[in-house]
Amino acid sequence: MSYAIIGAGAVGQALAKMFARKHVEVVLSSRRSPDALTPIAKAIGSTIIPKSMRDAVKADVVFLAIPFGTQNEVAKAAESWQGKIVVDVTNAYGVSPEELGNLPSSVVVSRAFPGATLVKAFNHLSAEILAEDPSVEGGRRVVFISSDNDDAAGQVGTVVEELGFAPVKLGRLAEGGLLVQARGKTWAPLIFQDLFKGNSNV
Repeated sequence: MSYAIIGAGAVGQALAKMFARKHVEVVLSSRRSPDALTPIAKAIGSTIIPKSMRDAVKADVVFLAIPFGTQNEVAKAAESWQGKIVVDVTNAYGVSPEELGNLPSSVVVSRAFPGATLVKAFNHLSAEILAEDPSVEGGRRVVFISSDNDDAAGQVGTVVEELGFAPVKLGRLAEGGLLVQARGKTWAPLIFQDLFKGNSNV
């Protein structure tokens, strides 16, 4: 399984640090050139590989650490999204439910990537917290997962565990997904909830 992070801002770098901590190779890309990203990648770790967006989207699993609304631009970088998993780390704060067609923001994002399977994950914590070691005495930091595809949710759950977190599945995007997204200028109840799961219960 190959991984790529699209977006090299605070959240994208936090995701990269998670992979680097476990010595897992991941591509880091953004609208900036690979050369511009090289100092960032080197500062994070040797398993962080800066590449162009066109090369990054060839990965099996693509993490979207981008501003909501720019997903269509990212989608154009791939000839096909068929069979890929897109992990939506975006937050549509300030976007009204009416602008979303009263749909979960992740459903709107998914429409930019025909053929891919979308999983909502990693968006409920701040970049600062995401960058921290998820292991604490007696437990692991929780990452909520929501998807309309159980198999994809399971695959992302495995990645979450490999990165040292505790996956908690919330169900479908129209159900659990609404618990981890913005609604206009308000946040859903699970946003910014820094929870831990005891190792004895994992």
